Amino acid sequence: MHASLLALAAIALWGSLAPLGVSLAHVPPFLLTGCALLMGSLIGLVLTRGRVQQWKVPARTLALGLYGLFGYHFLFFIALRSAPPVQANLVNYLWPLGIVLMAPLFLPGMRLHMLHIAAALLGFAGAALAIVGGRDLQGGFAWGYIPALGSAFAWSSYSLLTRRVPPFPSAAIGLFGLVSGLLSLLCHALLESPVDLKSHDWMLLAAMGLGPLGGAFYLWDAALKRGDARQIGVLSFLTPLLSTLALLWLRGEWPSASVALAAAMIIGAAVLGSRAGK
Repeated sequence: MHASLLALAAIALWGSLAPLGVSLAHVPPFLLTGCALLMGSLIGLVLTRGRVQQWKVPARTLALGLYGLFGYHFLFFIALRSAPPVQANLVNYLWPLGIVLMAPLFLPGMRLHMLHIAAALLGFAGAALAIVGGRDLQGGFAWGYIPALGSAFAWSSYSLLTRRVPPFPSAAIGLFGLVSGLLSLLCHALLESPVDLKSHDWMLLAAMGLGPLGGAFYLWDAALKRGDARQIGVLSFLTPLLSTLALLWLRGEWPSASVALAAAMIIGAAVLGSRAGK
């Protein structure tokens, strides 16, 4: 399958994260993340037909997987607790911009064209507009913006560094999810209060684990291994737009003029990015 289609499939799944997160807002974030990642790791078992020996990867590759899956979510949830959520989410969505702009630094032989830069800036502006919309931003600096910036750097650098380690099958993402999920549950035990989960909660957790916190990681890994990280980075600006549209649908609301403009900017950025370097 073409790398762009794999990336778009991952982005579509990530677009469901916000409405699922809203529906599970009563579940502590580390418990939510841990359960979903553990369920997502089961996809790796299916891909390997139960042969877990295919999960065997060098120690530095496993460390990279933990850095990406656990490190990103740890920093992101700390940011959401310590800064206004809208602004923290906006800072977090610097990661597509990071993929585009840092690709030449992490991937030798890859150059950045002016169209890549223009597409990245246009895409980030559209993502910012999709998230903020017509709402007023809360003023002042919160220290939580620092982990938000850290989460953006973690995911963009993880995405690029997967091209620098020895090749590993995408099914090995199951090992990353398994260990990251266990670490998240440890954080839950140390930092959060226990809660009782109902059958409906488990169904939504399963959807999250099979989708944005599971299946999306396997698709994303396959896309990055097959495609141009700069173009895929531009496509990923669709994530906040899809999240916003999904939330509006969940609430029974129509997109505003700012969301429509954001859609046009992000689609324009994707077109620019696809033409760069041709």
